[in-house]
Amino acid sequence: MIDVNQLEFGLETFGDIVANADGSLQSAGESLRQIVREGQLADQYGLDVFGIGEHHRPDYSVSSPETVLAATAAVTQHIKLASAVTVLSSDDPVRVYERFATLDGLSNGRAQVMLGRGSFTESFPLFGYDLTDYDDLFNEKLALYDQLRTEKPVTWSGKFRASLTNQDVYPKTATGELETYIGIGGSPESIIRAAKIGYKVIIAIIGGRADRFKPYIKLYHEAAKKFNQPAYPIAVHSHGFIADDQDEALTVAYQNIKANFDRIGLTRGWAPMSHEQFDRETKYGSFYVGTPTVVAQRIATTIETLGLGRFDLVYGAGNQTAAQRERMIELYATQVIPQVKTILQAKQVTTK
Repeated sequence: MIDVNQLEFGLETFGDIVANADGSLQSAGESLRQIVREGQLADQYGLDVFGIGEHHRPDYSVSSPETVLAATAAVTQHIKLASAVTVLSSDDPVRVYERFATLDGLSNGRAQVMLGRGSFTESFPLFGYDLTDYDDLFNEKLALYDQLRTEKPVTWSGKFRASLTNQDVYPKTATGELETYIGIGGSPESIIRAAKIGYKVIIAIIGGRADRFKPYIKLYHEAAKKFNQPAYPIAVHSHGFIADDQDEALTVAYQNIKANFDRIGLTRGWAPMSHEQFDRETKYGSFYVGTPTVVAQRIATTIETLGLGRFDLVYGAGNQTAAQRERMIELYATQVIPQVKTILQAKQVTTK
């Protein structure tokens, strides 16, 4: 049974360039400052987590999430500050740990790392890595990160990085360990690996029905038991847009989410998103779009179906305006989340 009082609700942005009211686009700097403002709003509204993605391309403003999160730490008090995700495969685990340990100190223990292999591949040639080593890079660097998070001296050697001999990393965190998730795209191997080494997982559901991930969640629990590791509450993230009016929400979301997915699809061989595909995703799939009541019902169904402990809504896809983004955050926090909790509590009462 889901403990409604323990549920966490987060917001994530991939750093899409913000649009002005006249349709022109902000500069990267303006968009970065807007994201910090949005993190401040999320904190003021009492959300649990604020996550920022990492990309190295012109349609996104954030290539260094921890820098933006550090700025957000200065204007927030309670909200957890997460990457979404940090592309560990093309980064140095030592520097990742030290940067987020620094963020943890600045934020008084609110830093959270979300590690991933990277669904975008621009960082690999940028930092001198060969994409043919895609899986090996992540496996090796995760093994090193896993040792680093003990915050004890590390002796380690591998293929892609210089060896370490009884080497310490600084600063230390107040708790002795960074809270870390592994982002899962949908491969059984990934979720088994996360369970085997005792990590929390967040599943990216960016297409199709949520219930198709039930076997993965079952696999996570089975693997955790097999390897004698804790089975943490599962988190997911999915795209969405919320507005006061249903037609407005659908219009804005279709224009921007379609533009975002079509732009990405040019480099991945995807066909342009059709209106039928968008409608299917908003009614039954991974797009949480509509009024607060519509979105709350769909999120509650997903949480109940998958037995989740955390749901993150990815906002701002495409080039939405600052006003649209800020109103969405307000509606999510003040109307959607309370309704989700009410729906889940009512269902639990009726099933007793």
